[in-house]
Amino acid sequence: MLLGCIGDDFTGSSDLANTLAKAGMRTVQYSGVPTGAAAEDVQAGVIALKSRSVAPQDAIKQSLDALKWLQAQGCTQIFFKYCSTFDSTQEGNIGPVADALAEALDAHKVIVCPAFPGAGRSVYQGYLFVNDTLLNESGMQNHPLTPMTDANLRRLMAAQSIHSVGHVAADVVFAGTEAITEALERQHTAGHRMIVLDALRDEDLVQIGAAAKGFPLITGGSGVALGLPANFGLSPAPVPWQGQKGKAAILSGSCSTATRGQIAHHIAHHPALKINPADVIGGAQTPESVAQWLIETDGLPLAYSSADPAEVAAIQKQFGGAKAAHALETFFGATSVCLRDLGVARILTAGGETSGAVVEALDIRMLEIGPEIDPGVPALRASDTLVIALKSGNFGSVDYFEKAASMLENG
Repeated sequence: MLLGCIGDDFTGSSDLANTLAKAGMRTVQYSGVPTGAAAEDVQAGVIALKSRSVAPQDAIKQSLDALKWLQAQGCTQIFFKYCSTFDSTQEGNIGPVADALAEALDAHKVIVCPAFPGAGRSVYQGYLFVNDTLLNESGMQNHPLTPMTDANLRRLMAAQSIHSVGHVAADVVFAGTEAITEALERQHTAGHRMIVLDALRDEDLVQIGAAAKGFPLITGGSGVALGLPANFGLSPAPVPWQGQKGKAAILSGSCSTATRGQIAHHIAHHPALKINPADVIGGAQTPESVAQWLIETDGLPLAYSSADPAEVAAIQKQFGGAKAAHALETFFGATSVCLRDLGVARILTAGGETSGAVVEALDIRMLEIGPEIDPGVPALRASDTLVIALKSGNFGSVDYFEKAASMLENG
């Protein structure tokens, strides 16, 4: 294994695995820290954790455990993957985990770059944009678990990290790898250990990746990984895939603007069932009943708890944010188990927490990476009889669900 990756959620990890596989690395995604050794042909190992919203100390422990396993497999470089919308709070977990990994790896020029132009995420003058909108005006300010109320990555990182935060501006990045390398050294000499880099184009990320050759630690969104396989002498290659025929079902817990648009589009053409948190907590809606509805409903049925900001606020006020989130995650995880036991062949999920709950409930330990459905979202094979797609809330085109179901079936 050459490149070791630690993802703070399941959708982001599959996003990264997708990027690496397309760029020519033999990539495997693991759910949690494996207990045995990796297969000999694995060049990039992606360990998916559910550490984004846990207590910082728990996130640090999980990440350091993942690091030890990856080092034992022979990795010479570590990539800490977080969301391209920098999902975090003032307490973490991006800063604390990055600090702990940097200390463990003795890394002193740590790239911080969540940019992913293919999904509309860019960094300019240290500010994170979602398409043409500042992060804190993109809908992410309403996220129920990690509301993003600032777009300034230097301020965000400084609030979380114990280290000084530097910046490499766009004009330097545009000048190419050598200029980036020199700028990173200047920032290091100035006393900055965490260094935010601007990036507006895929070409920028490729140059940043080249400048990171030999760095023990890189942090960012999956976009920075575009340039990493070439550092190991690898080049892009087709990703093999065998589709899976059979029943498909969709589970969505994301409340993002993008997912709500996808749900609205889907409802206009396909059957859908709204999951009410009050009914879930009160037992009026059960995983068994929802799974049965999904199985018996023709077409491409969707079960969703996704709601607009006002609905989410009302639910949190009634039950408490943590209780409602835990109830829905547990519910979707149990529903996925029922679906598998009833013979569903294709499961689509929307939302990082929902996807993590589903993968954990299904006890999926390893995922085979397939072709890309939409930027950042690959088809995934969980077993001989089950394929899945794990979508981050903000990713995907408006007709994503239809495209994903087709890709999982046909390739």
